[in-house]
Amino acid sequence: MTDGLEAEIEDAADVAERRDELAARVRTHAGQMARELAVLQGGDYGQETFDTDGGTWTLKYEAGDVQYLRFEPNSGTETYVVSSKQPPEPGPLETAMADYEAFVAAFNAHIDSFDGLLAETPDEFPPIASTAELVAERDRIVERIRDVANAMACELHRYDGEYGTYATTAGGQRWELKWEGDVASYLRVGGSDGTYLLSQYGPASAPDVRRLADDVPAFVDAFNDHVDDLEADLSQVSFDSQ
Repeated sequence: MTDGLEAEIEDAADVAERRDELAARVRTHAGQMARELAVLQGGDYGQETFDTDGGTWTLKYEAGDVQYLRFEPNSGTETYVVSSKQPPEPGPLETAMADYEAFVAAFNAHIDSFDGLLAETPDEFPPIASTAELVAERDRIVERIRDVANAMACELHRYDGEYGTYATTAGGQRWELKWEGDVASYLRVGGSDGTYLLSQYGPASAPDVRRLADDVPAFVDAFNDHVDDLEADLSQVSFDSQ
């Protein structure tokens, strides 16, 4: 009854070693193809599928290296010839390797298909129009607006404290000036989601400046009326004895 226990067990170490050696060579070789695809497609990751008479190969790459190489034979189970998890079983690997040369040929044909693709593509283009003059005019107007806003900030600082905001309506929109000391921090038009005509981050766009500049005088007039009202209120204060 124990005769079977005396039989020798075949050592799988040689098969596994051969499998691991072959899988490592395929990984290196497929890695070269992955880098070529990354260069061709202009990205750090992606995949490409190649059809052969024996089945379909999918090469996926990431960070310029192969992530996996999958073979789906016309009949049978798909095999991950290269993967980040575990090496393939020897049998499916043997089946895949029988078609590997055809896969490489399909890959090379894919790369060759791009030869001459850009030969007739123009590499000379019309001159680009300059925005220098427009920007200079925008900056000139914005600087004048900033001078006015700083003058307002100076008056508001004198009367109403180190910092704060002044808001009014001009041109049918809400204008809000925030000051810190004698300097305007921002001038915003149109409420909290409006346009920053002045800010610490940079000037408004030229179209916004053109759209809003005509209403700056009305904003200044509203501010002056505000100051006049303050002066009228203060003129009524008296320290004369009753």
